[in-house]
Amino acid sequence: MSAPHSVEHPSVGVVRQAIDVARRGLVERESLVEAIVLAAVAGEHVLVVGPPGTAKSEAARRVAKALGGRTFEYLLGRFTEPNEIFGPVDLRRLREGVVEVETAGMLPEAEIAFLDEVFLGSTAILNTLLSLLNERVFRRGSTVRACPLRVCVGASNALPEDEALAAFADRFLLRCFVEPVADPFLEDLLEQGWGLGGGVEAVPGAMAALDELTRLARRVELGPVRPLIADAVRVLRKAGVVLPDRRVVRLQKLIAAATVLDGRTVATGADLWPIIYAVPTAEGQGVAREALAGLLRDAKNAALTAASAEASGGATARAMRIAATADELLALDPRAGGADPAAHADVLAAWLRRVEGVAREIDVCFAPDELPASLAEVRRRVRDALSAGNAGTP
Repeated sequence: MSAPHSVEHPSVGVVRQAIDVARRGLVERESLVEAIVLAAVAGEHVLVVGPPGTAKSEAARRVAKALGGRTFEYLLGRFTEPNEIFGPVDLRRLREGVVEVETAGMLPEAEIAFLDEVFLGSTAILNTLLSLLNERVFRRGSTVRACPLRVCVGASNALPEDEALAAFADRFLLRCFVEPVADPFLEDLLEQGWGLGGGVEAVPGAMAALDELTRLARRVELGPVRPLIADAVRVLRKAGVVLPDRRVVRLQKLIAAATVLDGRTVATGADLWPIIYAVPTAEGQGVAREALAGLLRDAKNAALTAASAEASGGATARAMRIAATADELLALDPRAGGADPAAHADVLAAWLRRVEGVAREIDVCFAPDELPASLAEVRRRVRDALSAGNAGTP
């Protein structure tokens, strides 16, 4: 039986499939992939902050490929010219005294954009971007063009300290902060990263499905959660985390997008976890997560399992993420189909280490008497796989 107010639309399944394709093989970057898709459905933008070499561009690139949209990617620098981003001036028209820009293949015609070192752009570039990101309109000279941009992902090694960049940085509603992969997942990083260069196939119809979900998100009923959002903002203010009014209003778009991606048309308390991503600093997000722990305890999302778990820190979302990881991992059992374990001993050993990591995470995160019934079944399957593997049985 369908859940109350469920979205009976195939677009939800198509976009979820694109998410699965994009995050496959990434280690500790699943939540970043999901946050980018959440932003795309909401019609907002994402700022990713972290040291070089932490797969910021890889995550954005894989989302773009899985969705199949027209993309634009560029590394900005102090000497980057506007025509490198927006296109060159048409010299023929310039001789006639008209400034027109040839935008073919450039940012104004992209559906998904990735701008690395985004704060290094010149004033001319950032001022033009400010309008393009906010209004989806490109203006230069006599050229005024509506832009099909769904989401722009900006990346930087750190947040800007220059107050002059504050207005531009505020155009990125979602903030994701990444660190190098943690020690327990280094084996996964080595194994998955070795084969990550393989192509990502576009999911047929994903961009059309994304647009349909955006339309559905605009019709989500937010009335039931607006008092909860207001309470959350008050709690954050008491904790020293003050969100500008514009962010408070716009984060409703994130909540509506999360609701639709979870297959519903009416928002509930389970959809409030994107509030954390709207907090603009890493320190502030940590404070917000702790301050809102009670409100976000039951947060969850069937499509965005990693992002909802990371944002909320809640048991429900965490259980869903672990279960999704376990299902995906158990489906890769190298003994499937009657394969001889001895012939693939190294592959089996690596797989068992990953399965053991899931089992360890379940036991660390949940006391035996607090283990959700759905996760108890997952734990049993994981333990059975480990027992069979350690016994050397097919």
